[in-house]
Amino acid sequence: MSEVRQTEHGRKVAAMFGRIAGWYDFLNHFLSLGQDCYWRYRLARLVKPLKNGLILDLAAGTLDVSVELLRQYPDCRVLAMDFTYQMLHCGKRKKLDGKHEPVRGKHIAAVQADGKIIPLPDNCLDGATISFGIRNILPRAEVYKEILRTLKPGARFCILEFGSGKKRIWKGVYNFYLNKVLPFIGRIISGDSGAYTYLADTIKAFPDERSLGEELRKAGFSRVMFIPLLSGIVYIHVAEKAE
Repeated sequence: MSEVRQTEHGRKVAAMFGRIAGWYDFLNHFLSLGQDCYWRYRLARLVKPLKNGLILDLAAGTLDVSVELLRQYPDCRVLAMDFTYQMLHCGKRKKLDGKHEPVRGKHIAAVQADGKIIPLPDNCLDGATISFGIRNILPRAEVYKEILRTLKPGARFCILEFGSGKKRIWKGVYNFYLNKVLPFIGRIISGDSGAYTYLADTIKAFPDERSLGEELRKAGFSRVMFIPLLSGIVYIHVAEKAE
């Protein structure tokens, strides 16, 4: 386990996700009507690492993206890194093919660590992902700096994240769902309304797709692009380290 830098914000976020770790996968599938599986598939498709490469799955949570990366790139190794131990512990019980091989082992390594201090050398990664986690790390510039440092030239950083909740989507139906329905369902199922109120609040405070792209460019990434999914409720951002 690497040294984890504790900040007040980080402690609160880690404690919150630790409380809902056991319900996290079920609620992800239920609240997205199963769309989250497709989103992770699309995210992994865009990484395009070199053969036998090393991919970092930052804010890996319960390892769903890590498993999808290994399904699509079985010759690669995946380093799953998260600030919350309970989330990683839940993920390590999963099976790669749904039946047989557990995710722990030589192909996926789970490490508790801070995304602002990545315990890796420079220019060692053939790709990096973060799925619904960039909102939870502040300041984001420190994450960008570390990802840029550890990526090999030409490698991709792929972000799966909600769009800004400030936009009215589906004539406001999505906004009502985000603000009212999601915290209610989260409280009923997990018993923790605060976690899903936090989710709604961070989505509303998050920059829109163009502003996030500008953040990545200012951080030093090149060839930055974004792909909207589900009417812009979710976006995949792709940024490359310059050759």
